[in-house]
Amino acid sequence: MSDSEFAPRVEAISISGIREVFEAAGEDAINLGLGQPDFPAPDHARRGAIEAIEAGKADAYTSNKGIEPLREAIAAKHERDQEVAVDPGDVIATAGGSEALHLAFEAHVDAGEEVIFPDPGFVSYDALTKVAGGTPKPVPLRDDLTLDPAAVEEAITEDTAVFVVNSPGNPTGAVSPEDDIREFARIADEYDVVCVSDEVYEPFVFEGEHHSPITYADTDSVVVVNGCSKTYSMTGWRLGWVTASTRRIERMLRVHQYVQACASAPAQYAAEAALTGPQGVVDEMRETFEKRRNLLLDRFEEMGVEVPTPKGAFYAMPKVPEGFVDACIDRGVIVVPGEAFGEGGAGHARLSYANDTEALREALDVMEDVLADLRA
Repeated sequence: MSDSEFAPRVEAISISGIREVFEAAGEDAINLGLGQPDFPAPDHARRGAIEAIEAGKADAYTSNKGIEPLREAIAAKHERDQEVAVDPGDVIATAGGSEALHLAFEAHVDAGEEVIFPDPGFVSYDALTKVAGGTPKPVPLRDDLTLDPAAVEEAITEDTAVFVVNSPGNPTGAVSPEDDIREFARIADEYDVVCVSDEVYEPFVFEGEHHSPITYADTDSVVVVNGCSKTYSMTGWRLGWVTASTRRIERMLRVHQYVQACASAPAQYAAEAALTGPQGVVDEMRETFEKRRNLLLDRFEEMGVEVPTPKGAFYAMPKVPEGFVDACIDRGVIVVPGEAFGEGGAGHARLSYANDTEALREALDVMEDVLADLRA
């Protein structure tokens, strides 16, 4: 036990750099730091929850894995989109994609074992590795901010338990091409290392298509994490899921039943409705995000700022001069320093364009002024 009488694995993590930026900002700031779509949750999803509540169906625990109709809807979604037959029994409904990631790490990472993940990458990969007692092994990205399968393969050792693929990516907006996804599947199969594929931004691909390692790998090699938070703008509902082989689901269920028991029942009914109802809202979000991305890229090109083109999600990581992030925050625009996502993010800022278009224009005007001052 450490001197502070807290577990060392918890002492090894800190509050997310994203949250620290929020705390420092004023109330009226334009927030380009939050991964929260500025769309309402679909009406049919809300109705699904309301009807379940009014009918008294949401008062009790559900099964640990979640209600059968939701898991059937998730299985149907994977069969349609990933062309993989998923048994509804091989799905666990979770408290958001965050818990799904936690289950995947806790079930597969032993003390001292390595987890390979993108750098820059989503902040939870490093933290959850440490919470599980594992050893983080961040891998630098290519210049276009995609994860190189060769770099992953080179990083694998006898101590590697898991490698993480995140496409479309947070914080980068990068989308892995099909050839790379096929390579990740091969690596998982060949090295007997679990590929955790974080696909929470799946529908937001602007160029090309989304591909999942589970389409190409032995189904025992890949654990897929997904959810409703981004796809249906339901971050507050906290409803995600994890899909994997029967034996991996059984181990993750052991963790889930003790830390969570079951996902929120009203949220499960809402998610079932979201997945089985009209999908037009998702198309509308994707089209809106693409227009905002194009606006952002055009403006940064005019400013002479280099930005690897984000092909998905709703993030961009421009290369920015020192002092840029602090100066933006001082002028009421929240952006996140790239190093909050790993050493590979240094010299970049992460911007979320999941915000009102007019607010985005205003924020870009501020950034233009900030850059002019920093270059003066």
